[in-house]
Amino acid sequence: MSLSLICASPIFFFQELELKNVNLRPGDKLKVKGEILHDAERFQIDLGLDSEDLALHFNPHYHDDADGAVLVCNSKTAGCWGDEKREIHNLLLRGSEVKVRKCFKGKLFTKIKCFLFQILPDGQEMQFPNRADMDVITYIRAAGDFKLTSFKIC
Repeated sequence: MSLSLICASPIFFFQELELKNVNLRPGDKLKVKGEILHDAERFQIDLGLDSEDLALHFNPHYHDDADGAVLVCNSKTAGCWGDEKREIHNLLLRGSEVKVRKCFKGKLFTKIKCFLFQILPDGQEMQFPNRADMDVITYIRAAGDFKLTSFKIC
């Protein structure tokens, strides 16, 4: 399966993109490219079954009361949030263009599914477990202070 959305005009951008009935399986990759707004407070990219059941909530914050700029990841099951994973070294700077690659994969032998992020161009990587043990992702949402220019599932 391959799905691409490319916004060619610099005037045209999404502040929210919501996709339902997607079929993202282990081994598939999600590539998101865009620009973080200069006055960004936060944005998010969610993957799951629907808005109440998220295997991954990827949520960079730029003015967090506790940690300042921080990458926050979490999961949500039946509307209840899990424990946040916080990465203090947020290299996603306001006003910068970023590419985020998310790979939905299972680990060999242990069969623990997880998400692997690679944030380009510096190649920072981060992992987050698939706590809900979802075998397929059918819901994707991108929203917030982020100008989405390219979106691809491959």
